[in-house]
Amino acid sequence: MSAAGTRGPGGTAGDHGPDAVAARTARLLGAAGARAEPVRGGDICDAYRVGLTSAEGAGRTVFAKALRTAPGDFFAAEAAGLARLGATGAVAVPEVFAAEPDVLVLEWVEPGRPDPAQAERFGRELAALHASSAPSYGTPGEPCYLGPLPLGSPAEPVTDPARWPSFHVEHRLLPLLRAAVDSSRIAPADARAVETLCDRLDDPAVSGPPQPPAVIHGDLWSGNVHWAADGHARLIDPAAQGGHPETDLGMLELFGCPELPRILAAYEEVRLVPGRAARVPLHQLQHLLAHAVLFGGGYGAQSGAAARAALG
Repeated sequence: MSAAGTRGPGGTAGDHGPDAVAARTARLLGAAGARAEPVRGGDICDAYRVGLTSAEGAGRTVFAKALRTAPGDFFAAEAAGLARLGATGAVAVPEVFAAEPDVLVLEWVEPGRPDPAQAERFGRELAALHASSAPSYGTPGEPCYLGPLPLGSPAEPVTDPARWPSFHVEHRLLPLLRAAVDSSRIAPADARAVETLCDRLDDPAVSGPPQPPAVIHGDLWSGNVHWAADGHARLIDPAAQGGHPETDLGMLELFGCPELPRILAAYEEVRLVPGRAARVPLHQLQHLLAHAVLFGGGYGAQSGAAARAALG
C-alpha cells in the first residue's frame, strides 16, 4: 500500500489529467512548457513523468502526482516524511520540488532493476536508518498517513521504550481495528483475536525487548523501494515516524521484495535483531488491518491469523 501510488495510465478526468498536471507542474517550477506521461505504481494517486522545457529550450524531467480528494495536509505530510528520512543521512530519497494540497512534485529517479549489489547496499542503509534515534513514537503535532488513512499520535510525546506496546495498541492497532469492524471488513472471531493480542502486548514475551523510538519508513512494502538505474535504491512514499524498526522489516516480508534474502542478510551484518522471526506476525498486523479497512477481501482473516500467531 502506498500513500503516493498511482492508479495507472490514464489519470483522472478534469483538473488532474495529464495536460492539467503538466501545466500545473510547469507553473510551480517556473518552466516555459511541460508534457506529462502517466506512469504505473501503487493504488491511491495519479502519477506522471513530466518533461519540462525552459524558456531557453533546455529540458529536465520530474515526477508529479496528484489526488483530487487529498486531505489538505496529505502531500505536505509525505514531503515531511521524505525530509525526516533524508535528514538521517542513512538512506537516499528523492528531492522534493513542490508540495501543494493536491499535487506533489519530486525529483525523477530513473528506474533500474534490483541486483545483488544494490540490494546489499539497501540492507545496510536500512539498518543505519533504524539506528537513527527519533524524538518520540509517532509524529506528535504533525500529520502522518498510511496510504490514505491518517495515523494519530499522542499529544504528549512518548519516549520511554517500555511504552511502545501501549503506543502501538492505542494509536495504531485499535484505531485500525475499529475502522475494520465498523466497515464489516473483519469477522468477530478475528477481531477478538486482535483484541486479545492488544491486551497482552505489554508482555515482553509477546512484544519483545524494549525498543527506543527509531526513525522508520512506516510503509515499507516492496513498491516503496525504488530500484534506481544509478545503483542506489531510493525510499519513496513514506509514513515516516518514530517507531519500531521491526515494523519496516515485517512489511518488507509481507508481500515479498526482490532480493529480500540479500537485503536481510546485509541488514543483519550491521544490526542484529535476535528473536525477530517470532515477532514478524505482530509487526505485520498493523498493515494487514489497514488493508482490511481499505480493500476488504481476505485481509480481515489474515489479521486474525497474524494476531493468533503473534500470541504463539
